[in-house]
Amino acid sequence: MIPSLLLQASPAGAPNPVLNFLPLVLVFGIFYFLLLRPMQKQRKEQQQMLAGLQNGQVVVTSGGLIGTVVSLTDDTVTIRVKPDNVKLMISRSAVSGLAAQEETK
Repeated sequence: MIPSLLLQASPAGAPNPVLNFLPLVLVFGIFYFLLLRPMQKQRKEQQQMLAGLQNGQVVVTSGGLIGTVVSLTDDTVTIRVKPDNVKLMISRSAVSGLAAQEETK
């Protein structure tokens, strides 16, 4: 004999449990495409820029210093800062980007 609880049908208007998690999945999908994916792309571009640094490039540090790359090691970058041509040794990770060089006419 089958227990009577198993024979009872669920009410016609009962929502599917998978549909209860659909909004949560949609929010996570939107969160991924609007926040996480662009951050991963930016981090990848930053790593490529740091790996491609060369002598003579003008860089901007995270502290706002603008200088020309003089020498590179695995972990550090030595930059020359104008007007007194002071050389500063900074961490490679402190370089935030390349600066546009000023063209003199």
